Amino acid sequence: MPDDLRPRFWNLPLKDLTRPEWEALCDGCGKCCLNKLEDEDTGEVALTRVACRLLDGTTCRCTKYQTRHDHVPECIVLTPKSIRKNLYWLPQTCAYRLRHENRPLEDWHPLLSGDPDSVHRAGVSAAGHTVSEVEISDDEWEDHIIEEPGT
Repeated sequence: MPDDLRPRFWNLPLKDLTRPEWEALCDGCGKCCLNKLEDEDTGEVALTRVACRLLDGTTCRCTKYQTRHDHVPECIVLTPKSIRKNLYWLPQTCAYRLRHENRPLEDWHPLLSGDPDSVHRAGVSAAGHTVSEVEISDDEWEDHIIEEPGT
């Protein structure tokens, strides 16, 4: 674990995390980078396998994370202050969601396993399940609705 991260920092309240700790809390599943469809009448959110153009479908990491807003201005920046209004679309296994709800991290989380690939081996990531949004027209997204991997 890098020196700038406190031991077991993930058990602290989200508002008390440093920026590096907040970033390290991400489990790397890539599911937040999958496009969603929201039913205007019910507010229900459906997950699609249509991924953001910047998502690497194998590693589930953003290929341009530091400059992502230059390429995808609508990319949401999740913060301790913004998490409450974004809970409705966050993956069920998301570490930010779990900790916001005062629940523990999953055993496969890389912070607990010590292995960044444990999220993929556990079958809860988007790895191998995606198609890039540059390959699919918006009106075809409904054809790509999926259940959340790992739930």
